[in-house]
Parts: sequence; structure tokens; C-alpha cells
Amino acid sequence: MLKAYIVDDEPLARDEIKYLLQRSKQVEVLGESDCIDDAIIEIPRLKPDIVFLDIELTEGNGLNLAKWLESVEPQPAIVFATAYDEYALQAFDLNAADYLLKPINEARLHKTLEKLKQVKEINSEKPIQTHPEMNRNGKLAVMADERIVLITLTDIHLETFEGKCMIHTLKHKYIVSDALIVLEKKLNPCQFLRVHRSYIVNLDHVQEIEPWVNSTFNLIMKGEMKVPVSRTYVKELKKHIGF
Repeated sequence: MLKAYIVDDEPLARDEIKYLLQRSKQVEVLGESDCIDDAIIEIPRLKPDIVFLDIELTEGNGLNLAKWLESVEPQPAIVFATAYDEYALQAFDLNAADYLLKPINEARLHKTLEKLKQVKEINSEKPIQTHPEMNRNGKLAVMADERIVLITLTDIHLETFEGKCMIHTLKHKYIVSDALIVLEKKLNPCQFLRVHRSYIVNLDHVQEIEPWVNSTFNLIMKGEMKVPVSRTYVKELKKHIGF
């Protein structure tokens, strides 16, 4: 069962989310708060899988709390639940798991929970079954545009954008139904490296490494695309390139 924490300064909004989560029978609500200060204390202690987070709070902004939660271990998934749609791009820049508009649609919430359950299962300590599509003729089978596409593994790198997973090749882009973490388990870790919460790169496509701010880097890829490397992954990158 998933474990959740709710941050919203409106009691009725918190009650609505709790009610819908209880109806789903898939989520245990560990706690709730109406302000960022209490959430900062309670979330690391309770270790929820998900934080349902409003954005415009009486005392502070939920986007700032989401950014702070990037440093929490284990890091919870963030689901924004807000009445405002103008923050969606900023939310997905923070790699939010989802962005729900109030009043929350119950069917839409169930889709969010199913996605989060899938991610939790992959992150669990249970042995991961071998995917039959993983190494078949060097192809990756994915569902894109309601059809199965076979993509040559040596041609790709991956990113999430606005909550969607995108596979880049040198000639095409595919928006696929799988979550980034699901696809990561199908890739050879000697060739593919996660360098950011939102990016997995093909090391064979890296042409140049550009120093950036705060001890981070940008990777210049074939085709001139720039991919950011966050501080969390700098050490692993240096290890792979022998620097």
C-alpha cells in the first residue's frame, strides 16, 4: 500500500483528498499539515511515498517545498493538487509525478496512483523480472502513438518533459507510455547513465562536457542537444568517463 502526506492550507481540501484516497483502498495517509514549516519536520520523519501538495499556501509556496524535498531520503513522489493551472510547467521542471486540478477527479486520481504503484514496485527490493524486449536484436520495444515501436538501443537517450517520457533518436522523438524509471531497468548500465532526475543519456552520444554553475555540468550530445547533469549524479558521471 502507498503511504501519503498532504500539504494544503484549506481543511476542506485536505479532507477531500483524504476521502478519495481512502476510497481507493490503495493509500494510507500518514499525516497532513497546512504549512511548509510543519511539513519540513514531519515528512522526513514519516517517510511517505507520495506528498500531495498545494502550490499557493497561506505561508509559503508549494514549489519551494517541492524543491527542498529533492534533498530528502528517501525522496517522495510529488503530486501537485491545486486550483491553478499556470504552474504546471514549473511543477514538471521539478519532475512532479503528476499535476491534479481541483476539484480533483476521482478517476484521474486513480490513474496517478496506478502509475505511482508501478514505480514503487520497480524500486522495491524484489528481484526484477527480465523484460523479453530488453536485448532482443538490440531493440527497445515501446508503446508510442498507440502502436508498438522498435527503437535501436544504440540510437537513443531519454528524458521526461511535462510529466511525459520522451525517447530521442538522432532523427526522431517518441512520447511513450512507460515511466522513465521503467525504461531505465531495460537499458545496459554500461552504456546508459542517469545524469538528472529527468534525463538518461547514451554515453556514446556525449561529445563534450561543459562546466556549469554550482559544480554541475552540461552534456553536449550528438545533434547539439544540451543535457544538464545535476550535482547528485556528477560523481557517477566522472566515474563512468574516467575523469
